[in-house]
Amino acid sequence: MLQIESLTVGYGGAPVLKGLDLAVGRGELLVVVGPNGSGKSTLVRTLTRALTPTVGRILLGGRDLWRMRPRDVARQLAVVAQETAVGFEFTVEEVVALGRTPHLRPLRGETPRDRAAVAEAMRLTGTAPLAGRLITALSGGERQRVMVARALAQEPRLLVLDEPTAHLDIAHQVEVLDLVRRLNRTQGLTVLVILHDLNLAALYADRVVMLKEGRCWADGPPGDVLTEANILAVYGSRVKVVRHPTTGAPQVMLLAREAPDPLGAAGMGSG
Repeated sequence: MLQIESLTVGYGGAPVLKGLDLAVGRGELLVVVGPNGSGKSTLVRTLTRALTPTVGRILLGGRDLWRMRPRDVARQLAVVAQETAVGFEFTVEEVVALGRTPHLRPLRGETPRDRAAVAEAMRLTGTAPLAGRLITALSGGERQRVMVARALAQEPRLLVLDEPTAHLDIAHQVEVLDLVRRLNRTQGLTVLVILHDLNLAALYADRVVMLKEGRCWADGPPGDVLTEANILAVYGSRVKVVRHPTTGAPQVMLLAREAPDPLGAAGMGSG
């Protein structure tokens, strides 16, 4: 579905991604993790063509991303950004309908198929009951589901989500990722998710890619990637990895650092 080959891209001549190779198979749910500055957001910005590679290429469905028309890209790839704020008081249905833009023809307006696609996207995401509400009046979790619905209205083959659980409480994090996995499983949608939370990555991913300094450090099933050695090497953190009691997925436990003695050895009394 997506093939990234020797991708080098950055800002002002300073590369962030450095010769990255990455493939995403059809129907896969791939999670990309890594510390701040490892290139996760740069990868998303490159997929949206906001950044142009200095070296390498990206193939979407076998076609060079930069040789495709924007409309054709948007019919295959939809992105849910980390920031979900909407500055206009649109209704939820109007926001979701914006996802049909790549399919609209000049002067023709919406067709029955467009309206059906919007209705189906709202049904799949459970946002149909919110159709008439203003997007500005929704909670963070509700708004995130609406943004997923807008992306689904594009009828993409690949859905990219950049930190979809950012700023959400744990209940809404699980709600959004349950939704994404359900769409992946029932609709055959290929999904690439950027996540900070390693435990959520372990619970939801078919495969995890761990980035370090713009390169792929580890790539494979969660149990092979989310190891104590890899986390120490990439994040500089000593952790304990245990198995989830229900799913068997790896779960990362942060080990507390011992606080230094404020008095030191000199503070120990001699008498």
